[in-house]
Amino acid sequence: MSLYNFKKIAVVPTAKDFIDIILSKTQRKTPTVVHKHYKISRIRAFYMRKVKFTQQNFHDRLSRIIQEFPKLDDVHPFYADLMNVLYDKDHYKLGLGQLNTARHLIDTVAKDYVRLLKYGDSLYRCKQLKRAALGRMATIMKRQAANLTYLEQVRQHLSRLPSIDPYTRTIIICGFPNVGKSSFINKITRADVEVQPYAFTTKSLYVGHTDYKYLRWQVIDTPGILDHPLEERNVIEMQAVTALAHLRAAILYFIDPSEQCGHTIEEQISLFESIKPLFTNKPLIVVLNKMDVVTPEELAPAKKALLEQLQAACSKGNVVSVDTNSELATVPVMRMSTVTEVGVQEVKIEACERLLGHRVTEKMRTKKVDGILNRLHVAVPTPRDGKERPPVIPPSVLLKKQKQAEKENRKRKLERDIEVEQGDDYVLDLQKNYTEIDEEERYDPIPEFWEGHNIADYIDPEIFNKLADLEKEEELREAAGMYAVPKIELDQTMKEIKELAIQIRNKKAILKDESRLTKQSTKPVLPRTSRAHTRQRSVSRLRGEMENLGELHRTCPQF
Repeated sequence: MSLYNFKKIAVVPTAKDFIDIILSKTQRKTPTVVHKHYKISRIRAFYMRKVKFTQQNFHDRLSRIIQEFPKLDDVHPFYADLMNVLYDKDHYKLGLGQLNTARHLIDTVAKDYVRLLKYGDSLYRCKQLKRAALGRMATIMKRQAANLTYLEQVRQHLSRLPSIDPYTRTIIICGFPNVGKSSFINKITRADVEVQPYAFTTKSLYVGHTDYKYLRWQVIDTPGILDHPLEERNVIEMQAVTALAHLRAAILYFIDPSEQCGHTIEEQISLFESIKPLFTNKPLIVVLNKMDVVTPEELAPAKKALLEQLQAACSKGNVVSVDTNSELATVPVMRMSTVTEVGVQEVKIEACERLLGHRVTEKMRTKKVDGILNRLHVAVPTPRDGKERPPVIPPSVLLKKQKQAEKENRKRKLERDIEVEQGDDYVLDLQKNYTEIDEEERYDPIPEFWEGHNIADYIDPEIFNKLADLEKEEELREAAGMYAVPKIELDQTMKEIKELAIQIRNKKAILKDESRLTKQSTKPVLPRTSRAHTRQRSVSRLRGEMENLGELHRTCPQF
């Protein structure tokens, strides 16, 4: 039986989106141009390809949906019953079956219209047959709108289901609503299950994981169960019943002696008796929770007697039907408080130990274990002459073990160990480990190299004295006036040239600033051609020319 990863199921599109996806793909992936002057065989092949391509896309997409959804006959019975509780297996199978029928109908439509296209006698006739084929395929898919919507809702819900492994080590917590099941799973795992002071806060199965003896354990928090017949239980309760019925796990049945859950001790024990068949051949522990509120000794005599009767029945093995030689005959009754965390780890350890022992016992009963045991033989010598023959270890082996032990004891002392011993007086000294260098040279400064040469080889020890002598010589030269610059007197011509140069520089700076301002202007710049040919006509020019003509006419009427 295969385990399903429901989160990998692809999204199921709506009927309209389904048709749009297929038709747009047909438009993109097939040729789109055909002319009436083509040969009729080419025109037929053009439209037959469109019909076949569309049919194949419909077929592949529907096949993917049908194959990705889990088949109830192939999955584990726990998942099969859980899906039956949540979605109704008849409705689920009907939805997939109708998609399968639609796939066959589309294949048939395409086959029929391809046969008709073989006898198409014109471009118009072939085009109309193609349109009719694609239209009938689209109509078939439109009729599957309700099924596609239902399957998409199922897919979304399946993807939100917890990943439960039916074959791994599992602990199941059950009992009436609001008895502390979710608080317990939050304490021993990293699950963050909502906890509220009202019934049916947990409406579905929650899974957490914990570690014990370097093994991973699966802890399942089930919704609360009420005490009424099986056929009257709702979907929320049936999830817990399904988990109890199909998963091989250790069962923790929680009882609230304080009755803060809203149900009396009589009702909780009655529910325990009614679901006892679900505990057959499974490790069972009865947990008395909320010991921080009230203990069994503080209860009324009648209620105290009920708990004592339950405890006596558990210790005698009269609770569940198990094999005669099974270690599950007795059922421990443990006390716990999730508020103060008293007894929480003890309940977890007891459940894990009992489940481990039960799994080992079950494996020992299989035929595979018998085959392994037949291959194992432990030789035990029988006494012969009354002499003791203790085990003897050869001296060479003893010597080798002794040398190995001495080698392990001679552990090198690390700098960290020295730092811990000396404390604040510790100073890191790495040069003490340079044992290949003489001790008087061990702490010498490390030489500096430049272009492969040692800088120390080119250092003159008298360099500072020579520098001092040079500075004194320079001071004497400056005092003697060696570096004094002779004053040059400018004549009148040179002065004028200098003033003219200053004016030129100032004018250039002004022009430079003006050009920068004009360049930064936001006004559009006319192209050079437009600026070269300026507009010659204007109102003032027209007025002047007309006045001149008038004067000319008055003075010379012949013109």
